[in-house]
Amino acid sequence: MTIAERIHESYGFERRVRVLSGHLASLFPKDANVLDVGCGDGTIDTLLMKLRPDITIEGIDILVRPETKIPVREFDGRVIPLADNSFDAVVFVDVLHHSEDATQLLREARRVARECVVIKDHRRDGFLAEQTLRFMDNVGNKRFGVDLPYNYWSHAEWRAAFSEVGLGVREWQQRLGIYPWPASLLFDRGLHYVAQLGVVPEGS
Repeated sequence: MTIAERIHESYGFERRVRVLSGHLASLFPKDANVLDVGCGDGTIDTLLMKLRPDITIEGIDILVRPETKIPVREFDGRVIPLADNSFDAVVFVDVLHHSEDATQLLREARRVARECVVIKDHRRDGFLAEQTLRFMDNVGNKRFGVDLPYNYWSHAEWRAAFSEVGLGVREWQQRLGIYPWPASLLFDRGLHYVAQLGVVPEGS
């Protein structure tokens, strides 16, 4: 494990989970049943349910881990194996930039969600944004064998994809404070966002 990976493991991961959960918790409807796509072991979901005891969360993932903190079923990474409008909300936490076809997954989320889709992901905007995001991805994920296609989108590309699949931005937050100073000067700076997207009725 490199020095950067040791720092991330011992300090960055715990802070990331806590900060992201705080941002995401307010974006779910009251009493929502939520589907987490790419949930891992459900660590963030357990904290979300502590912050929001009115919601329930289930997960799907390409690889189901031997031990998980929420119910998790396997899927193929493209088609969500659930009926239309079967959950109040669908959430992606740093998943879409690992997908070969993020638009397909967004379209599937819009199909399954009755009310909204909640996203935490990256923005490829600003000085050396691509290089910085690649570095963060490598430190956080490469040693675990996670696919790293580096499919980072700019703010404009995200907005275009949302519109294409029938999702409208209700709330958008960036500069999330995931990293402490002075690391925040390099690794925050608008490279991350959380958003709540409303399901646009067909024909609207």
